Amino acid sequence: MKFISKLISTLVISVASLHAVAEPVELDRVRVIVNDGVILQSDIDSATKTLTANARKNDQELPPADIIQEQILDKLIIEKLQLQEADRIGVRIDDNRLETTLNEIAQSNNQTLEQLRQTVREEGLTWEAFREQIRDEIAASEARNAMVRQRINILPAEVDNLAELLAKESDATVTYKIRHIQLRFNDGEDKSVQEKQAKEIVTRLNSGEDFATMAYTYSKGPKALEGGDWGWMRKEEMPTIFADQIKMQSKGTVIGPFRSGVGFHILKIEDVKGLETVSVTEVNARHILIKPTVILSDEGVKRELNNIISRVQSGKSSFAEMAEQYSEDPGSAVQGGELGYQTPELYVPEFKHMVETLPVGQVSEPFKTVHGWHIVEVLDRREVDKTGSAMQNRAYRILFNRKFNEEASAWIQEIRASAFVEMVEDEEDDNAAN
Repeated sequence: MKFISKLISTLVISVASLHAVAEPVELDRVRVIVNDGVILQSDIDSATKTLTANARKNDQELPPADIIQEQILDKLIIEKLQLQEADRIGVRIDDNRLETTLNEIAQSNNQTLEQLRQTVREEGLTWEAFREQIRDEIAASEARNAMVRQRINILPAEVDNLAELLAKESDATVTYKIRHIQLRFNDGEDKSVQEKQAKEIVTRLNSGEDFATMAYTYSKGPKALEGGDWGWMRKEEMPTIFADQIKMQSKGTVIGPFRSGVGFHILKIEDVKGLETVSVTEVNARHILIKPTVILSDEGVKRELNNIISRVQSGKSSFAEMAEQYSEDPGSAVQGGELGYQTPELYVPEFKHMVETLPVGQVSEPFKTVHGWHIVEVLDRREVDKTGSAMQNRAYRILFNRKFNEEASAWIQEIRASAFVEMVEDEEDDNAAN
């Protein structure tokens, strides 16, 4: 590789020297070889300008220049390795995605896009260089996310344990207004009779019948003559059999029937105070996935998907038939491409953006993710109350973020350890050493 590094440096100098007679030009030198890529002096200069500008903006004092250079080189090497991974798995950031991110950066700085351009120029960077820097950062992030997600394993028991701890912390400030129906066991009577009656009552309640009326009619509990109304209580004030059943459910939830030593019970949460309600949009979509191969190029895949779209739109074939025949996602292909109701956050960014923005009933143009090329159709959207599972979701996010950070660090160390990295010395330094 010493020979290769000398050759790269010589080529850069030779090409530039062709113009030396006309006018002196500052040469862009190769500083580091990273596998089959390079880091140029201009990359280091650009990163240094950005760091210096940010430090000046935040009134932050920087350490000595040699330490800064070492840190910048390490950062650029890691970024280069991640970009090589992005290229390997086929991550591409198109101009639309880039423009969206640039607008978000401007908004976060309370600027227009033109004001951001001006700020970039004042920091000594060209707008084109800044754009490509952001494009690279997005691609590196996408590659890291895709590779690290595969390494994360979260057990249901881990989620349950953490959710229980979080719920206990929240329960201290939550109060519930509850109603109760109790069907008491009679001596010598088959208990399945009360169980059947309890289930019928729950079905009627879920169909909209009045809980108080049902309590007056059927309940043998201590609050039957009050329509089963126990009033406002924190979980610590409730009977244990009530508290064990209430797990952050939202207003209007009917719970049961559940059994105790005296009979079957049904609860209804009339109202809640101090509980943050959570509502999410779920999307039911279907898709067709085709992956490029050494024989089938990206353009070939797009042509194949466009042919499928034409057949579906002309009525010659249904989307489901095409998915069963052509989709390379085995889990959804047997379902006609249908993915079921899911929150878009579960999908990779390009797919998430498509199912969030595509009108219901419309088939998308072919688009690419790390998994391959897709077309997608949104079948339906619905708002779902997720208050009851909010702690589970929160616990999962906490565990995911913890493990993601741990696995991301491990993954970066692994790709760094397996990479070929060589610092390229200046020719002047070589001569001085000789």
